[in-house]
Formats: sequence, structure tokens, C-alpha cells
Amino acid sequence: MAVTNQSGQVFRYCPKCGAAALRFTGPKRLHCDVCGFELYLNPAAAVAALIVDAEGRLLVVERAQEPKKGMWDLPGGFAEPGESAEEALRREVAEEVGLEITSLRYAGSYPNVYDYMGVRYRTMDLGFVCEVADAGAIRASATEVTTALFKRPDEIDVNRFAFDSVRRLVEDFLAQRQRS
Repeated sequence: MAVTNQSGQVFRYCPKCGAAALRFTGPKRLHCDVCGFELYLNPAAAVAALIVDAEGRLLVVERAQEPKKGMWDLPGGFAEPGESAEEALRREVAEEVGLEITSLRYAGSYPNVYDYMGVRYRTMDLGFVCEVADAGAIRASATEVTTALFKRPDEIDVNRFAFDSVRRLVEDFLAQRQRS
């Protein structure tokens, strides 16, 4: 029997013993009635880079893949096992837009829902304000992003961002810059 949680995630088999004996014992905890294993559905860590050029424009990318293909995003992605958020950010920015981060400052964390291939993932998106070696040296990765453009604050339509977490990060960032 399949078990579905409040987020619509479906689970059938215990990852430890393989028995079809999972049941929810809390909003994020599954219990196997055969071997006693407990599985916690904790959020995955993801990172996003706020990169501003010398003219005060924010780097925005267009997603090349689902979910939300064609919508705006910031350079970033999921942290890999054993990787710090800072390491993940440096790797993702290099992969997606070919830029080298020279310094970064934590901007905030934002919970998100990431629907991918019929599975709903809960994520914790960590935003960072970044400086890069040469903002003019953008090389958009065709597999990751279709376009990478610097946009003036007045050109940014936050509703074009693919994810609520990134939309909120950009809104907070722009509001802070306006107050400064």
C-alpha cells in the first residue's frame, strides 16, 4: 500500500528492508512496521546567487530545464552531499554562467517547494550576495540556462521568477538596496 503525505509525496517501500510497510507517524516522519526504520523528510539544501555588476544591475537567468522551464531564476542549485553551501554556490555559478565568485555574504534563507517529475521536494534555499572576478565574462551553459542577462532594478518583474523563494529573496534584496 502506498502512503501519501500532506505534500503529495508517495512512498511504498522501506529504504532499509524493502517491505511495503511504511506509515506516517508525523508530518515528516515515516515508520516501517517490519524493521522499525524511521525516515525523516527533511528539506534539501539549495543555493542562489545575487550578482550585481558595476552598473548596479542584477544577474538573472532563464531556466533551460523543467521545472519552470523558460522562467527567470538566479544562478544556483542544489548542494551535493558533503558540500558546504558556499562550495555549492561557487560550483553552480561556475557551471551555469562561467563566473568565479571572489566573495560572498549570506543574505537569508527561504523555504520552497520544488515539484519535479511528479515528486514534491521541500527545499531550504540559501541566498548569497556575491562579487565575481569579471561580471562581463558570462558564459551561459546551454544545458542549465538559455539566457543570462543583467537587469536594472526597474526592469525586474519579480513575478517572472520560477520559485516563490527566489522571488522573495530578490524582493528583499531590492528593497534593502533601495533603503541604502
